Amino acid sequence: MKSLSSFTRLVFIAALLAAPAGSALAQAQAYPGKPIRVVVPFPPGGSTDFLARIVGQKLTAAWGQQIIIDNKPGAGGTLGAAEAARATPDGYTLLMGAVHHNIATSAYAKLPYDFQKDFAPITVVAIVPNVLVVNPALPVNSVKELIAYAKANPGKLTYGSAGMGTAHHLIGEQFNLLAGVDILHVPYKGSSPAVADLVAGQVSLMYDTTASCLPHVKAGKLRALGVATAKRSASLPDVPTIAEAALPGFEVTTWFGFLAPVKTPPEIVTKLNAEIVKILNMPDVRERLLASGSEPVGNTPEQMAAQIARETVQFAKIIKQAKLVVE
Repeated sequence: MKSLSSFTRLVFIAALLAAPAGSALAQAQAYPGKPIRVVVPFPPGGSTDFLARIVGQKLTAAWGQQIIIDNKPGAGGTLGAAEAARATPDGYTLLMGAVHHNIATSAYAKLPYDFQKDFAPITVVAIVPNVLVVNPALPVNSVKELIAYAKANPGKLTYGSAGMGTAHHLIGEQFNLLAGVDILHVPYKGSSPAVADLVAGQVSLMYDTTASCLPHVKAGKLRALGVATAKRSASLPDVPTIAEAALPGFEVTTWFGFLAPVKTPPEIVTKLNAEIVKILNMPDVRERLLASGSEPVGNTPEQMAAQIARETVQFAKIIKQAKLVVE
């Protein structure tokens, strides 16, 4: 009996030593076992929300668990990011992040989280071009005409953005700097309310993603003057880039993607990556994204992390040059 008791103790100790790895694997295999919350740090209707909902609907269908889109707008997307960073790292709270969070790292004097250290990248969902759009009442039909009008009417023009320290804000300040104009910035809690005011004529212009402004351009409610990327957008082939139209070298790329709180089990991050990439390769999903002017991506967590690190350095230089600091 004594020998059997010793053997039993050895088996028990071995089981304890193996438990952490085994439990992590079992957790990943059982995931997801309940609804998943995706924090979207902007209001409904913008590109971040649009892309999160497309992927969320497909994840719900694939896994049989509801994907809850939780809009938490404010402070250029940093309020929602801060909330997601504090969440339990178990795969049941995700962040629909964006290039705005790269920019906020340098644009904000102080943040309650570190975007590179407090999140585990999952995958970039899409790259979406930004377009310089104006209210049709503004008497300009090209980027050069806009610059000339702004210089002839100092202090008269305003541009809306999704908030302080967002890509829209950075593009606007970069445009002011390179064009030598002073167009006043008007921040909102997201791109959808800013676009609504632009259509209503409350602001003069905006640098917005094609996913948000394309329907208004097609309906004649907004006029597109230039694209902020290095090449023209397939959804707006007749609209020149801002670089070719007037300001050589002008370029800002906007990405959107999923991240999880840091320390989320790697097995769960891998599982999320595989399923989301699979979704992005579905013909109907690709069709919807391309129709909105969005370019599907679906890269690895390592590739997304490298992109975030690279662009954070890139934007820090622009922010310093533009003296863009949000207190």
